Amino acid sequence: MTRFIDFVAAFLGLLLLWPILLFFIIIGLFDTGSPIFIQTRVGKNKKAFRLIKFRTMSVETKSVASHLANNASITKLGNFLRKTKIDELPQLINVVKGEMSLVGPRPNLFNQEELIKERDALGVYGVLPGVTGLAQVQNIDMSTPSLLAKTDKQMIDSLTVKQYFKYIMMTVTGSGSGDAVKPK
Repeated sequence: MTRFIDFVAAFLGLLLLWPILLFFIIIGLFDTGSPIFIQTRVGKNKKAFRLIKFRTMSVETKSVASHLANNASITKLGNFLRKTKIDELPQLINVVKGEMSLVGPRPNLFNQEELIKERDALGVYGVLPGVTGLAQVQNIDMSTPSLLAKTDKQMIDSLTVKQYFKYIMMTVTGSGSGDAVKPK
């Protein structure tokens, strides 16, 4: 049921939001010269997939988890995109392709070994990763692997259609602070 909802919502989202996507692609060209950011992430059953986002950091930034990145790497446009969560909109393409769900555990990098171990032990990789979820609306990020994995598992075990829409609405209306980046 949720796959159908994911597909329809993401498809309609792309259809309705394409002018906004195009606008930020053009603005992003002036900001970094490369407005789209594609990164290999861990998906369902630990299968690799290419996550699509708007670039929020300079092109030279190392490919690490956001909480390990330097705050100085974030561009002015990137700061706005992160605060408004607009940087996540291109992931609707991943949802349409069936690589992600709108709601699920946020996909991590393959080099986040501690988080992979924690999530693997709890069976978190048995579901599609999501654009948002319980951990995101509760401001739990990847810097606390054990807590994140437990929160992901709690969400997976208790997710209903009502909660699915609740997490989406909470995200759209501003719950959660987005990806944490260490200040420097």
